[in-house]
Amino acid sequence: MTDKLTGERLVDDMTDAERDRAARVETVLPALRAAAAKADEEARFPVEHVALLREAGLLGLVVPERYGGLGGTLRDLAAATFAMGTACPSTALAYFFHNTSASRGLLPLEAIDAGLFTGEEVPVVRAFAEKVLTRMASGTWLANFASESVKSSNANITIATTARRTGGGWILDGEKSFGCATGVADHYLTTAKLEGHDTAEGLATFFVPREAPGVSVRAPWDGLGMRATANNGIRLDGVFVPGDEALTIPGAFTRMLRMSRGSFVGNQLAIAAVYTGCAQNVYDAVVEELTRKTFADTGRPIASGPMYQVLFGDMTVQLETAYLWLRRQLRLETSEPPLRPKPEVYRQWRMGKGSVTEACFQVALGAFKASGTSGAMMGGVVGRALRDLAMGLVMTFPAERGRLEAAQMVTEAKENELFTTAVNP
Repeated sequence: MTDKLTGERLVDDMTDAERDRAARVETVLPALRAAAAKADEEARFPVEHVALLREAGLLGLVVPERYGGLGGTLRDLAAATFAMGTACPSTALAYFFHNTSASRGLLPLEAIDAGLFTGEEVPVVRAFAEKVLTRMASGTWLANFASESVKSSNANITIATTARRTGGGWILDGEKSFGCATGVADHYLTTAKLEGHDTAEGLATFFVPREAPGVSVRAPWDGLGMRATANNGIRLDGVFVPGDEALTIPGAFTRMLRMSRGSFVGNQLAIAAVYTGCAQNVYDAVVEELTRKTFADTGRPIASGPMYQVLFGDMTVQLETAYLWLRRQLRLETSEPPLRPKPEVYRQWRMGKGSVTEACFQVALGAFKASGTSGAMMGGVVGRALRDLAMGLVMTFPAERGRLEAAQMVTEAKENELFTTAVNP
């Protein structure tokens, strides 16, 4: 019987092809694990990991084979980010955001097949989508920049960065407050709104080279969460982007989003897999530590003490809770034919994201209590996990917002059932 791969702890029913791709991920884990503590201490993304992942072919993990990629799916991505999360959560998070760029290629192509673009639009959309995918497959690292510090009461992400037309292309101005691999990625795949548009129909996507004139890095991000993600964000001051390096057809962005199976662009659960991998690692580390250490008076493992047994029981329940939510969501977003209509899948994710990340944080909190003062070190496995997993509580949206939206979907749907039209006699 072959050894179980790390990614199989989450995706436990891999096909042979998925297992082959997961084996590639397994080869990079030792290097990621060896660099994790120093990267966290220095709050510096290990740039050597870019070459490591590129040489393993993993920058094209979810790119179809016809574009030069490995042909993986969301199942592969979730397994990969989980596995990397057990070794270096910062690298796993940055890798996740690179792979979200693939949605800007895959979803437009699906929208073309669904007939959502006109005959004149199809060649433009196809050219941009294929450019995204072939660049990823060739080893280009893409940083996906959408989030901004501007907030709206009725949206999770508000885009204020603007794009105005100029000779031969577009001029971008704005600031992106969140996006891994700042100063590391080859291109920043940047979302901006077209001048003259005030709705999502005006959202467009641009390739911005890292060294393009007018691009600068925001102040270093000294965050509570994963510290080695190069998560500083960028400023765009009159940045020129050629016309063929952008997808600016009004409504293209919203039309492609219609093709996602559930969450925003259909891959968001892979970020929750990062946190679950991190939680699994701190769980394993503390179990190992406290079963190896013994009480001075009895010689029994510390883990056998009643208080520790309670803590480990709680941690085990929380970890399994994260797995259950993730596996259910993964099945909903990848099963063929679909098990549930898209609104139900989306509602499940709005609940699931917060449930996973809160459960993972509780695992780290339990590990912190169990390890005591000896484990309360900023550079230790427990201290790093506690900080890393805290970010999951607020990333994209907190659990409370997701549950509120899920409740609104349920109650509004039921409310609508109460109203009907009368049949005239």
